[in-house]
Amino acid sequence: MKFFTTDLIPSIDEYTLANEPVSSIDLMERAARSLSEEIQTEFTSIRRLFIFCGTGNNGGDGLALARLMFEKGYEIQVFLAGDEEKLSHDAAINLRRLRELIPVEILRLQLPEIPADALVVDALFGSGLNRRIVGRLAELVEHINSSKARIVSIDMPSGLKGEDFLEDSPLNIIRAELTLTLQMPKLSLLMADAGEFSGNLRIVPIGLHPQALLDFPSEWFYVEEKDVRQRLKPRKRFAHKGDFGKVFLAAGSYGMAGAAALCAKAAYRVGAGLVRVHLPSACVDALQTTLPEAVLSIDVNREFITALDPSNHTAAAAGPGLGRRPETAAALKQLLETKIPMALDADALNAIAADKELLRMIPPETVLTPHRKEFERLLQSEIKSDYRLFMEQLRFAKEHQVVLVLKGAATSIALPDGRAFFNSTGNAGMATAGSGDVLTGVIAGLLAQGYSAEDAAIVGVYMHGLAGDMAALQKSQASVMASDIVDALAFLGLRQTFGLFDG
Repeated sequence: MKFFTTDLIPSIDEYTLANEPVSSIDLMERAARSLSEEIQTEFTSIRRLFIFCGTGNNGGDGLALARLMFEKGYEIQVFLAGDEEKLSHDAAINLRRLRELIPVEILRLQLPEIPADALVVDALFGSGLNRRIVGRLAELVEHINSSKARIVSIDMPSGLKGEDFLEDSPLNIIRAELTLTLQMPKLSLLMADAGEFSGNLRIVPIGLHPQALLDFPSEWFYVEEKDVRQRLKPRKRFAHKGDFGKVFLAAGSYGMAGAAALCAKAAYRVGAGLVRVHLPSACVDALQTTLPEAVLSIDVNREFITALDPSNHTAAAAGPGLGRRPETAAALKQLLETKIPMALDADALNAIAADKELLRMIPPETVLTPHRKEFERLLQSEIKSDYRLFMEQLRFAKEHQVVLVLKGAATSIALPDGRAFFNSTGNAGMATAGSGDVLTGVIAGLLAQGYSAEDAAIVGVYMHGLAGDMAALQKSQASVMASDIVDALAFLGLRQTFGLFDG
């Protein structure tokens, strides 16, 4: 799914109105019906709504929603935060319609008491806001946030800008439990530092014209199941293991054999034909016992890796559990010189961050999979906001012609050509030791099968997150371990084989 900067969204709305037999007021009604269905589904035990509406079209959505929810038997109280004469055309129509059913209070000096058993609907600003909330409206935001009621925001938490909001005061932004964003995500909703404001995210289709979504320019994409399905490679009936590639994995050191095992098993689980693990001799027994399918290449050193030769392999991966010995960093140069498709993670990235020569040696289209701190080490700089970090991610991928996977709650993938993909799967249960090692193995296994770096990253991140979601359903988020994610990959493969890969 392509998504856009918030300044383009009004033009997409206008295109829809010009090219579909639908009026703007009917488009607002369409949105309100979808919002009504989501709220009824999500908040089944709540029958009392306090709806705060602004004077723009976001407020119009709230006024239309209030009427629909009243007609469904909900107890509704509506508050207009602004002067009636400033209402947008469609918001004014919906205000008149609503007043035929219930009164609407115009907020002046007195702010209403919000009961704890109510659901607050924030329809103050939406995604059109390009300034900071101040004055009386800021007091209203703080008043809503200080209530004990649950809060849902329409399109965007009011006060949260669509892209960079670093300079805004957190006191002037609604803190929603759930954000029902219209048609497509907005960039800031995919940033971890906006999570305290947006809560859970749900995309609500409102029927914007599909041609506009295709034609309007954007380099940002939100990865859904259909996007992954079209990138998957089928397995032929008469295939043999040689058709699915050989992974060379440089991983493990004394005390860190588990990282190598997780990574190698994940490569097998996504279909690699053979996985050869190069590791120090102290890790051999652990790998032979844990993963008998792995073919081992044993380093001359007992505790850490000192040499690497991935000859005759179709893809490579390095980093999980490697340790930070200088001898291992020197061996990494041997791997980079081969220029075969590869994924680099963890201590491989730490070695590169410490040696600019290694950074210059990274072959084009290599997949890097850092978490935030590892990426900041590569940048040699601490970045204040997730938006600025994303801008650096785009720049780094272009400058070094790599595919940079920045791991997080909505893992982002930056490509050398400037495009960026945000993942839609995964959960907080995956924030556990070894989860990143699994992802490295997944991507390496796909690279070995002939997937491009772009497809291996996009498909791999999605599958890794979906396996994490399956593991959380089976175990609960708090109980998920990295090995559970690997095991869930097997079930994911079963679903894919029988046409059940439905996200």
